[in-house]
Amino acid sequence: MSGTSGAATPGIDAFTRPYWEAAAQGRLLVRRCGACGEAHHYPREFCPRCWSDDVEWEQATGRATLYTWSVVHRNDLPPFGARTPYTAAVVDLAEGPRMMTEIVDCAEGELRIGMELEVAFREGGDAVETDGCAVPVFRPAAS
Repeated sequence: MSGTSGAATPGIDAFTRPYWEAAAQGRLLVRRCGACGEAHHYPREFCPRCWSDDVEWEQATGRATLYTWSVVHRNDLPPFGARTPYTAAVVDLAEGPRMMTEIVDCAEGELRIGMELEVAFREGGDAVETDGCAVPVFRPAAS
């Protein structure tokens, strides 16, 4: 991540550009391997399971379940320090991969392992976002 004016922004390059462009449009992408069929996240140019380079972008459903979480009360890195406390989490995407993220719109006491979540995209000046770059976060799924 690089930073300007105290705000962290993702390192966007030619390979990751489709991911970030989709996020800016409110869509979450994963990579799926044509050789073994497995999906993976974070985006890589090869399959971490079988090492094939036959991988393509795929739109994810945006559904996930909560695997684990931790409430962060102190973080000295901008812009995270201004947002403490926040809930850092690992979620299991419906497509299979695990993803590190943040849980929003949910009090810590309401979190439960296995709870259903849906993707949202962080917007606003205090976010890890600039120049139209949105970051996927998760919130409790609508019933």
